This record gives sequence, C-alpha cells and structure tokens, in this order.
Amino acid sequence: MQPFATHQVTNQVGPLEDYSLYDTDPVLQQALLRGAVPAADLAEQGAWLGRAQTGMAAVQANRHEPVLQAYDPAGHRIDHVVFHPAWDALMRGAWVRGLHCRPWAQPGPGAHQGRAAGFYLHGQVESGTLCPITMTHAAIPLLMREPPGAVDYSRDWLPRLLGREYDGADAPLPAKRGAMLGMGLTEKQGGSDLRAITTQARPVGRPGRGQPYTLVGHKWFFSVPQADAHLVLARSDEGISCFFTPRWIPEGPRNAIRLRRLKDKLGNRSNASAEVEFEQAWAVMLGEPGKGLAVLLEMAATTRLDCVLGSAALLRQALAQALHHARHRQAFGQRLLEQAVMRAVLADLALESEAALLLGMRLAEAMDADERLWLRVVTPAAKLWVCKRAITAVGEAMEVLGGNGYVEEGPLARLYREAPVNSIWEGSGNVMALDVLRALSRESGALDVLRADLSLARGLDGRYDQALDAWLAQAVEPAAAQARALAAGLARLVQAALMLRHAPPLVGRAFVATRFDAGLYGEGLAEPAIAAILARAWPGIC
Repeated sequence: MQPFATHQVTNQVGPLEDYSLYDTDPVLQQALLRGAVPAADLAEQGAWLGRAQTGMAAVQANRHEPVLQAYDPAGHRIDHVVFHPAWDALMRGAWVRGLHCRPWAQPGPGAHQGRAAGFYLHGQVESGTLCPITMTHAAIPLLMREPPGAVDYSRDWLPRLLGREYDGADAPLPAKRGAMLGMGLTEKQGGSDLRAITTQARPVGRPGRGQPYTLVGHKWFFSVPQADAHLVLARSDEGISCFFTPRWIPEGPRNAIRLRRLKDKLGNRSNASAEVEFEQAWAVMLGEPGKGLAVLLEMAATTRLDCVLGSAALLRQALAQALHHARHRQAFGQRLLEQAVMRAVLADLALESEAALLLGMRLAEAMDADERLWLRVVTPAAKLWVCKRAITAVGEAMEVLGGNGYVEEGPLARLYREAPVNSIWEGSGNVMALDVLRALSRESGALDVLRADLSLARGLDGRYDQALDAWLAQAVEPAAAQARALAAGLARLVQAALMLRHAPPLVGRAFVATRFDAGLYGEGLAEPAIAAILARAWPGIC
C-alpha cells in the first residue's frame, strides 16, 4: 500500500474477521458437552458468522436503516417497511438454522440449549435481527395449542412458522413460503403498566376464543411491524385479552393496521420498531377471554431468556474485540496483553462473559427440563443482572481500544449502543425486580427449589456459603424497597454456583471473590487466576 508522505502506518490493529465464533469459545463448547447437545451445526454457524462478508452485512444493515413506505406509487395505503438486502441476508442465515423455531419443530433432549447457543452466536454479529427471531420463537407454542376457529393455525400458519425458509415479502399468507410474528403491547399512557391499555376489541359475531373481533386503538411500540401477524393486547368485554392480528385478512384485503412512524432509536438501528393505530383491524381472540396478560406472561418467559442471551452475546463479542486488540496493539514497549493492569481488566471482562453465558445456558437447560418454578424466579433476576452488567462491560471493552473503540468505523460503538435495549425491552429493571418478589411470595415451593439448587455448590467456597445464607434469610420476607438487591443477589448466586461447579476451581473462586463486593473491572484479580481465566476466554491467548 502506498505510504503517506509524512509517516508509515504501523501498530494499528486490523479487523477481527474470518474466524469461527464457535471454535474460539471453549466455555460454550464445554456447556454443550455437559448437556450432550449436538454441536456440528453450531460449528458451521460459527464459521459463517465469523466471515468478513457476514460482518459487513451487519454493518450495512445498521447503516442503511429500514424505511417506512406508507403508500405505493398509485396512492394505495400499504404500510410497508423496506429493508436493506443485508438485513434479508442475515435473516435468511438465522431462519435456515431454525433459530426461530427449532425446539418446537424438533423437540427433544437439549433442544432449547442448542437453540440458545445458536441465538447467542448470532447475536454477537448482529443484534437487530434477534427481535423477529425471538418474537416468532416465543409465539409459536401459543399457536400450537390453539384450537381451530376463525383462523386454523395448524393448517395455515404453523407449517410456515416451523419451516426454515425466510420470506420477507409483504403478501397474503397463501402466497408465502415462510412467516414471522411480532407483538403489540405497550401504549402511550401505560408503558410497562399493561393494565392501563385502552385499545378496544369488539366481536364481529359471537364473542369468545377463536372468534373474530375488530380492534380500535394504538400501540406506542409495535415490534416487528413487517411481521405477518402480531399478538396484540386489547380490552374485550371479558377484560384484557390477547388477539392474533394478521397483516392480511384471510381471503380478504390488507388489514387496517396503520404504521404512523418508525422509532428513531439509540441502537438496534437495523431493526424496525413502529407506532401503530388500529382502524377497525380484524383480529381473532387467542387464548381464554380476559386472560391476555397471562398469555403474554408465558410468552415473556421465553423472550426474557433471549434478552439474557442477547446481552451475553454482546458481552462475548465486546470481549473478543478487546482481546483481539490487546493481542496486537503495543504501548510503552509491550503488547497490551502483556501489561499487568490490562490483563486484570481483560480477565475480569472474561469472568463476566463466562458467567453470563453459563446463566443463559442454565436457563435454556431448565426449559428443556421444564423446571417451571426455578425459571419463574430466576429468569427475571437473570434479565435484570446480566442485561445491566452488559452495559458497563461493553463500555469497559470499548476503553481497551481507546479512541478507535469510540468511532463508528469499528464494532464497539454499535455494540455499546445495542447494550441498553435488553435491559429495557420486555420489562425494565424495576419491573424485573418486582417480578422476582412476586414470584417468591406467590409461587408455593419456589424458595425451596432455589435453596436446593443453590446448595449444590455449598462447601466449594466459604464466601459463597455466607452469601447464600444471607440471601436466603432476606428472601423469607422480602421488602419491596430491597427488590433490586434481592433480584441481583439471586442472579449473582446462581452465576457463582455455576462457576464453582463448572469452571476450574481457580476461576470459580475468582468470580466469587470479585462479584459479591463488586468494584471497578480489574479489581481483586491477580496471577495465576488471570492466566487461567484468559486461557478459557480465547484458545492459545496465553
């Protein structure tokens, strides 16, 4: 390359590309081995995601954001969202690997764990595409148990939802090879308070499950506005109910769902989120009348797990970028990776990443084993803790790259803008903390289940035993003012138990030593624990 007239370019680190996200992640490999989860397809996926072309598609999908096309050239209202071809390429990659449907289409031992691993890998490269994946994945089991009515889900919808062909065309369902689903819950006046919704549902004929209704109202956040159908909360005569609202009325015209504008978001730029109004939109009641919140709470158990996995993915990719930079960048006569303070910071970030992944995979394992009570309490706690920790961890990783980490030409700026969304979406921190309290107080036997599970790590570290006893005492009569501390403490305990049981003893003890009295990243770690942690973070790095 032609040199500059004034200087030669040296000591600049090239992009991390053409590598396998799976082959360079020993922690993920070991987690799948423990669960006896087949991994051949994950190795292929990891190689695809690590290609330079796939990384460039992620960049393009975020730089060329979706655009709302309200009308066609002839003036017909179409409410169409136009995406860059890079978005479609990434979506096809996710769909062909079954990230939207695999546990439902191919149930069996380890099905949720295998899908969780694929979701985690995909989220390291492009987070915006995770939204339609998780919405579709979480809604499918609701449709699978719904009896035929005005819509026959088994005949018309499930074959397209359970298939692996992505079809982003805006067309009636019979003309499509595949389908995806979205969600419409929150309204201007309510936000997280879903009981404050005002959208009205009126029966077309007789009311009830499986019967058609018309919807009038709005949604302030409408996820996946281009989806073929949405699950929408609205008020019927029986109370708040859930409604299956297709983009096209079966054997009829385009539905009266009016996209008013797309949200101009901090991050998640590749993914469209919309404001919408229903002008006598056609819909079918899904689930029992007046039980819409219960239906959506069941769906949230799955989407909240994906929030944890999505944040774990951001953590892992930020760590990978920081390690790559530190291996190749020199300062003050040494590689950054050889400098004691930097090694401590990188090792601490690696601890954070490993614990987040183990917790996400444990949640998926619990779904495979149908551990309902454990999931009911731990899922919101995990979402609160992991999603918040990802924000600060990605910021720390950005600092490793210095000024290069702060510019949009590199990947860290996008990762940093992505990080907050998982903490907000599907219930913010306070909502999660209060949900943990609600589960502990209302779910009989939940505390006993937690005590038994957390006691599996007793005796491995005295500090863990002390922290566990203190938390159990607090959990007997939890106070609302301590909701965050209780939920975050539970998440740390579950992570610590997993680290003590599954990581090398030196690594597990290092996590316990640094997480119950958390300070800045890089505090409290020293060799040889640092070397052991980094060796697990990236093969051959030490």
